[in-house]
Amino acid sequence: MPNRDPSSTSVGDVVDQLTSSGTTTISVADRIRLCRQCLDLVVAVARDWTESAARAKGCPNDPLVLAEDLLSGPAVVLRQLQLSIQTLTALEAGQCPRLPGPVRRLPGDQLAVSVFPTTGFFDSLTFFGLSSEVRMQPGVSEDRIFGRLGEQAGGSEISGTSVVLGAGNVSSIPATDSLNRILFERRRVVLKMNPVNEYLAPLFQQALGPLIREDLLRIVTGDAAVGAALVRNERITDVHITGSTATHDAIVWGTDAAERQVRRQKNEPLINKPVTSELGNVTPWIVVPGQYSEKQLQSQAQHVAASITNNASFNCLATKVIVTWDQWEQRDRFLELLNNSLAATPLRPAYYPGAAERYVRFSGRDVSPDDRNRLPWTLLTGQSVDERPELFTEESFVCVCAETTLSADCPAGFLSLATEFVNERLTGTLCASVTVPPGFRRQYPQEIAQCLSHLRYGSVGVNQWTGLAYGLMSPPWGAYPGATLQNVVSGIGSVHNTYLLDNFEKTVLDGPLINFPKPIWWSAHREALATAERLLALYNSPSVLKLPGLFLKALSG
Repeated sequence: MPNRDPSSTSVGDVVDQLTSSGTTTISVADRIRLCRQCLDLVVAVARDWTESAARAKGCPNDPLVLAEDLLSGPAVVLRQLQLSIQTLTALEAGQCPRLPGPVRRLPGDQLAVSVFPTTGFFDSLTFFGLSSEVRMQPGVSEDRIFGRLGEQAGGSEISGTSVVLGAGNVSSIPATDSLNRILFERRRVVLKMNPVNEYLAPLFQQALGPLIREDLLRIVTGDAAVGAALVRNERITDVHITGSTATHDAIVWGTDAAERQVRRQKNEPLINKPVTSELGNVTPWIVVPGQYSEKQLQSQAQHVAASITNNASFNCLATKVIVTWDQWEQRDRFLELLNNSLAATPLRPAYYPGAAERYVRFSGRDVSPDDRNRLPWTLLTGQSVDERPELFTEESFVCVCAETTLSADCPAGFLSLATEFVNERLTGTLCASVTVPPGFRRQYPQEIAQCLSHLRYGSVGVNQWTGLAYGLMSPPWGAYPGATLQNVVSGIGSVHNTYLLDNFEKTVLDGPLINFPKPIWWSAHREALATAERLLALYNSPSVLKLPGLFLKALSG
């Protein structure tokens, strides 16, 4: 069972036991073997995993919530394990990771590396019309796109012991962050579960049991004192944090505001070891004006609604600000369709601590949760960054989304202004999305290219929610590069990155205005759970024989 003693002594014992293990190496072959052993174990606990999550979120037996947690939990972990096996197998053969597509050259001495659709999982069929590429930092040559990460993953000596402070909202995050450290950075990991979802610890013990038995992983639970004791333990070599900027700064600079300010100025953090992180974001969605068909507007409204309501809006990648042109003739219709989609989405209990207080503050409405602890999906239209700055500069982490309009002379001018607006006026650099009408793409290709180039976000979705980029596991996931401990913004470093790309700038996920078949992460999908179950089976053991059943359920949605 997980360690539940919150004392620093017990935490020290866990670290001592792990670091004093006789195991000093972990070969590539060993990591492949461990991944394969974990595959069936993840599937074995998948039902209990998703049912436990739905129950903890106040939605037991709700098929939409079960589907959501299956997709964002076990399915994501399976996909990471399978992609890791592919990369590790290439390394074992003395080769670089086998990219699924070409490397192309962009203006400005920049490379774009295709990372999706991947090979072996029928991605071209299951995610028809979607593609993703990673844009390297300017000046990175094609022979250096893997760099130190490929070299690091190909070694065998255990390089240290990491603490992973797990997220409390999305269940795959603690597992995938830990696997990233173990499989590619050759570290032991002490995973400290968040109190919000520490009920998953026994299931993680089962699913990742092979790693525990090999003294590569320990899982502990407890309060903030446990986390503090872990990160300050002298045997811990580095720390990874998923959470809020406030949590990060409390760990790095101290819980007292005055102390934090002094330490920042002197650059004297409380912990003297590398810290990586994935933190909050006021996630924008820019809607480029133009002529859309009714079906295209409906589809994009559904996409935005899903990005707001997924996981009851307790996501760092939930859309928080929609940016539109004040002269766009279809603006009112789009907002009407978005409100219709939100109204058609069942309300969810606000399970994350502090949600009710945050809702009142950010919505500006004196509304309490109903008798089932549910808060209403809330779209605030026509908001001003000057009048309501908190909507644009603070991540609310609750089911409130603002819409704001910008004035420009023409649609192309709007896109340039909107790009600058989200870069400069919104807090965060994790992810953003842009909806682009086909006519605009044909007429202004250079302006679209400039927008994608200039957006300072680690992941950018075109006509798609970037939550999908998180779940695909082949694109790297993390904030735009350049953050520091003193100004951490949305975090430092990245996770996932199963192709081991080094010195990259951002991921761009591109897709159609209307997805086919209907996305299973939409609440309107009638067969979401059955489709998710078949996708899980496909990821566990990819086979063309599993496609007919998967497609039948997907098309029935």
